This record gives sequence, structure tokens and C-alpha cells, in this order.
Amino acid sequence: MKEDMIVRTESFVRDVLSDDSTGHDWYHIERVRKNALYIAEKENKGDRFIIEMAALLHDIPDEKLNESKEAGEKKLTDFLELLTLEKTTQEKIVEIIHSISFKGGRKTELMSVEAEIVQDADRLDAIGAIGIGRTFAYGGKKGHLLYDPTIKVREEMTEKEYRTGKSSTIHHFYEKLLKLKDLLNTDTARELASKRHQFMEQFLEQFYSEWNGQI
Repeated sequence: MKEDMIVRTESFVRDVLSDDSTGHDWYHIERVRKNALYIAEKENKGDRFIIEMAALLHDIPDEKLNESKEAGEKKLTDFLELLTLEKTTQEKIVEIIHSISFKGGRKTELMSVEAEIVQDADRLDAIGAIGIGRTFAYGGKKGHLLYDPTIKVREEMTEKEYRTGKSSTIHHFYEKLLKLKDLLNTDTARELASKRHQFMEQFLEQFYSEWNGQI
């Protein structure tokens, strides 16, 4: 029964995100799922089914990928109601999905180890080489500036300011990506993040060197 639900969920998510060009496509979902299951295995924690389902569905209600927040939530709810899930299991999956977003850096209290694992897996895919590629894909899709040195890095933001305020793709490294290593929940994720974080720092050093016309 659970295997069938996973297969149906995979098909649904592939269909919804098949044409995404912001870095939230099916391959992002698949990496998050693999990372989440790997972390769960290494940490020997969490309900694997709930972790896998939440990882697969975590971007379905995302406001930035839907016409509105309400539309995204309805899309998630409508799909889950098609599955024969126990109510408590469905509630756990939805709670994880609604709690793991960065939201401008405002800390959201996570209610379960499953949420901690899925959040870590999602954040790992936002850093390193993949994270850099996804950041520029999203910035280009949304019409963000590549970089403007006259813009100040925003340290404190509301969720609305984070979503709509003036920034650039390079600024996003300082406003989110470089913060993620220290916001992870599990030892396994922190270990995986170390090399990825270092790679981003090296990238930025090279970027500024080229930006300033240095060889």
C-alpha cells in the first residue's frame, strides 16, 4: 500500500513540476528525497514513509510556484485526499511541508525529527555547486539583477520583504545560502554541508575577482 502511494506521488509531482525552470523541478525533488532518506538512515531516526512523502511533496504548495498561497495549499490537499492515508499521517506530512521553508530566515519551530530531516535535505540542495546553479536559474527566471554592489545586504527581513524586496542573485548568497550551514539540524547534514559551503565561498571569491577585472 505504501509503495503504491509513493509511486502515485512520484507521478503527480513529476507532472506538476515537469516544466519548472526555477530550480524546483523534479530533479530537485529527487535529490531532496535521496538526501532525506540518507540522513534518516545515517541518523537512524524518523518514519521513512513520512519523510519520503514530505520530501516528494514539499514544493507542491510553495507560494512562489503557484498563483497564490491558497492555490498551492489546495493543490496539496486535493492530492492527499486522493490517497488512503490515515488522518494523523496526512497531518504530519502537511505539518512538515508548511514548517521547513526558509521564509527570510525567521526560525520556525520544527515539531518532529522527520521535519528536521526533510528541512536539512532541502537546504543541502540549496548550497554547493547545485545550489549555485539553482540560485542563478531562479534569479534569471524572476528577473533579478546578477549583482549590484550599491545594494546593501538585508540582515533582517519579513517573509514579504524576503520575497519581494530589492536584491540581487549574489546578495542571495549572503541573505540565505551562506547561513544555511549553521541552521542545519542533524550531524549528518552538517557534515555534508561543510564541503558545499566551502565551494560557495570559493565561487564568490572568484566572482569578485572577475567582477573587478582581475585575472
